[in-house]
Amino acid sequence: MFEWLFKYPPAAFSKGELVWLSPHPVRWLFAGLLVAAVLLALGLRRPAAPHVRAGPRRRLALWALQAAFLALLLVMLWQPALSVAALKPGQNIIAVLVDDSRSMTVPEEGGTRLERARRLLENHLLEALRSRFHVRLYAFGSSLDRIETPAQATGAAQATHLGEALRAVAAEAAASPVGAIVLLSDGADTRGGVPHEVVEELRSRQLPVHAIGFGRERYARDLELAGVEMPARVLRGSRVAALVRLRQSGLSRARVRIAVEQEDRVLAWREIVLSSPEQIETLMFSSGDPGPRRLRFSASVLDGEENARNNAQIRLLHVEEARPRILYVEGEPRWEFKFIRRAALEDPALELVTLLRTTENKLYRQGVSDPKELEHGFPARAEELFGFQGLVVGSVEADYFTPAQRQLIHDFADRRGGGVLFLGGRRALSETGWNRSPVAELLPVTLPARKGTFHRERARVALTPAGAANLICQLVEPESANVERWRNLPALADYQEVGEPKPGALVLATLETPEGRALPLLVTQNYGRGRSAVFATGGSWRWQMLQPLSDTTHETFWQQLLRWLVSGAPGPVSGSTPHPVLMDESRVLLRAEVRDQAFQPVADARVEARLNGPGGSAETIELRPRPGESGVYEAEWTAAQAGAYSAEIQARRGDRELGQDLVLFRREDGVAEDFRSLQDREQLERLAEATGGRYWRPEETSRLPREIAYSEAGLSVRETRELWDMPALFLLALALRSTEWLLRRKWGVV
Repeated sequence: MFEWLFKYPPAAFSKGELVWLSPHPVRWLFAGLLVAAVLLALGLRRPAAPHVRAGPRRRLALWALQAAFLALLLVMLWQPALSVAALKPGQNIIAVLVDDSRSMTVPEEGGTRLERARRLLENHLLEALRSRFHVRLYAFGSSLDRIETPAQATGAAQATHLGEALRAVAAEAAASPVGAIVLLSDGADTRGGVPHEVVEELRSRQLPVHAIGFGRERYARDLELAGVEMPARVLRGSRVAALVRLRQSGLSRARVRIAVEQEDRVLAWREIVLSSPEQIETLMFSSGDPGPRRLRFSASVLDGEENARNNAQIRLLHVEEARPRILYVEGEPRWEFKFIRRAALEDPALELVTLLRTTENKLYRQGVSDPKELEHGFPARAEELFGFQGLVVGSVEADYFTPAQRQLIHDFADRRGGGVLFLGGRRALSETGWNRSPVAELLPVTLPARKGTFHRERARVALTPAGAANLICQLVEPESANVERWRNLPALADYQEVGEPKPGALVLATLETPEGRALPLLVTQNYGRGRSAVFATGGSWRWQMLQPLSDTTHETFWQQLLRWLVSGAPGPVSGSTPHPVLMDESRVLLRAEVRDQAFQPVADARVEARLNGPGGSAETIELRPRPGESGVYEAEWTAAQAGAYSAEIQARRGDRELGQDLVLFRREDGVAEDFRSLQDREQLERLAEATGGRYWRPEETSRLPREIAYSEAGLSVRETRELWDMPALFLLALALRSTEWLLRRKWGVV
């Protein structure tokens, strides 16, 4: 119908440019329109006959219809046309890409997606395209391959790398007249989508992608374990919180069991109720002894699920042997110092070094690695302080530290990436000027601009919802029992007003003053490369003193808080990879951030990675500096077979070793196509729109061979298509005159 009314398909109008074939200037057209409008207005002002009912509104309606008719005639006289680029018949190549991945073999109404795609090509599409252009047929999954017939696409590929397939065709277009791409796919890319640079390359070549989508856009009944977020490395014996993301359709209110296993041994499980299309649940488990862990997260398969293969995912966990060092600076002997130190010493994964001021000019050191460490008190050089991963500042005044040392405390979190914890006390925080130092920016709260914030009064403690879900505050399980346990803890011996939490900070616990006010007690936030926290009391020791000797509440809380403090604190060489589990993927990107002992970026290091793989395979590669990021080095490597891999990264500057790190990753084959197996119509539409193509449903493709010709890629010529004789214009003219005649007859003006 559209082409019958307007002569040409919609693509011609969307890609064409309006031109005028009349030899007269376009400004004359606008002048003529203005003159015609004025003359018509003057003509309608003539007095009407006595029997004619012609008020101002009716005159205006008649004038509008007449003016529109004359304007239409003038536009037709100026001969409007479309200037549009079109591919030369017989001289261009159309690249037809058939998705050959396993997700295309999902059975649906009318056969599998791949069977429907092959039928569409064999029945009419290939023949129609070949009547106008040369056609190159490809099958793609993890690679792009030329095929001769659609039957050669069997759906055996274990992954879908849509971006790489399009990149390869774009590269061919540099040497061949490729005029357009026809993509038959469900759009389920196992790499997470088409990279932006591939889309930009297609746009720069003006190469349109016409995407034909196959497959359902949602399941009737399905549960997918869509993702797991957890730390890549933890200390031995740590509690680990894994966020499990579930996606479901048609299974609301169903009960499902989620679990984490290691070598068929269940580490933790929970039974939950599905309540929304997407929801996130937390699984907590113990990391165990040092070493690599291959963890399987799963959700039980429910009756009637249409895809039972997407209910589990693999994740890796590196349990480290290292003992992070924490420096605790205390300004006076007090019970809090004694019991915190006792709790830390009972944790074999932590090393606590304490610096206690016993008198005005005397310091007591404990836990130092050698007799000279901290012999002059708090470090004055970054190289000395940054050897620790955590820092605890107790009841000590701000002026005790020099301006340079206060700046070092700020940089400890910001530049070094360590954790800084401030405790309450009579010489702490606002009482002695911490609110006026560079450290104030680091704190997760805005300290009051006054003194008198420390109170030697009892205060009860309560968890916030954020605290109930945080590992720091997990004393017992389940969550309801943990909240009750906190509520029943002995009152704190004292408390401090710390002001309002900053945006982005988390309040994990609050305290209730004797007057009934609720104030922040434990507040945390990420800062720079590290983190910071405030614990607004010096009186948690009562949790130990006023409970049975067998109660471990105080030790558990402080061990978990101190572990959080050093969690993620990087060394001078910090290695990582964006995807520790390669799902039907062989390429891995290794990244290393290299800094010196003062944690300044090192741009001239030599960085190597020794890769160890299955069967004793080993290879050493060099990481190159990443442009624009000082101290960052990267390399891409191919994992040839499935299995576990380790990358031992080492950085040197000249003859001096800067540091080393270990990165674990694993290649898992035969799983990627089980996830995101629905049609990703949004991605296909976005790709088509960005490149100047169009998204098509299979039943619409009879018009594709004609519309695909409108492209500026390949060998194209600009054509002029006349518009003045479109049937739509004549029908519009007839409608305008007919409407005017009917109105005149109705109003008695004829």
